[in-house]
Amino acid sequence: MTDREYFYLISKILKLTDIDLSQYKSNQMRRRLEHFMSNMEFQDVVQFCSSLERDPTMVERLKDFVTINVSEFFRDPKYFSLLMTDILPIMLRRCTRLNIWSAGCSNGAEPYSVSMILDHLAPSSCHRILATDIDLKCLEKARNGGPYSAAEVKNVPKTFLDKYFVVAENGYKVVDEIRQSVVFKQHDLTKDFIGSGFDLIICRNVLIYLTEEAKCQLLHRFHHALKPNGFLFLGATEIILDPARFGFNLLYHNCFYQRATASKSLAVTSRTPTLAAARESNR
Repeated sequence: MTDREYFYLISKILKLTDIDLSQYKSNQMRRRLEHFMSNMEFQDVVQFCSSLERDPTMVERLKDFVTINVSEFFRDPKYFSLLMTDILPIMLRRCTRLNIWSAGCSNGAEPYSVSMILDHLAPSSCHRILATDIDLKCLEKARNGGPYSAAEVKNVPKTFLDKYFVVAENGYKVVDEIRQSVVFKQHDLTKDFIGSGFDLIICRNVLIYLTEEAKCQLLHRFHHALKPNGFLFLGATEIILDPARFGFNLLYHNCFYQRATASKSLAVTSRTPTLAAARESNR
């Protein structure tokens, strides 16, 4: 696919789906689109675009393909253990009602994981958890609380699995108490406004797909959306090389950043059991 063909294709996709693929790394997205076209047995971009204009079903299949929807509960368990033992306890000591945004939430596994941890740390507490994604099909599964496959819940501690899930015909479903604690909304991270005043923003394994310009814009928006001393939780490979440029301090492990303020940032110390300990308690 030539540059001219690629830009023609993504302009057509923008018109048909309102998804702006120019915000994503072109090499990665080009390979994905070429793979999709090959599977659909199209070799010509113009012919493929003509087919998209005639076939709404193919447009929906393309939307499902180009949106990145890989997720599971407690993905990268050691980082969720840090969230449970260090970050959330700090936040709960300074505020009893947290305002949390899970950006690019995919099928809901991530915000539900956070809700389970909060219920474990502070039972009967009431928090606002907003979860957003561009993909309506993923949001439908998320709102329904599943069903989730065994692979998607493989990192869930047994105590959590027994307490927060029920066995369904096609896997596992989140119990109503947890399902109702999260509000799901369609949202395009590259262009839509979401609000401010968040104590925690979780956006994992999304930045790696964005262009450098789009990533910088998003980090600035995250900074403005967070409260003073609020936290940003990124994916393990999404390192911010110069966090101060965007108004953040790096905490540790390249995943957790805190919005910088004139006052000293809050110290991070472990005070609660880890997810590993939760697993061990069931053996």
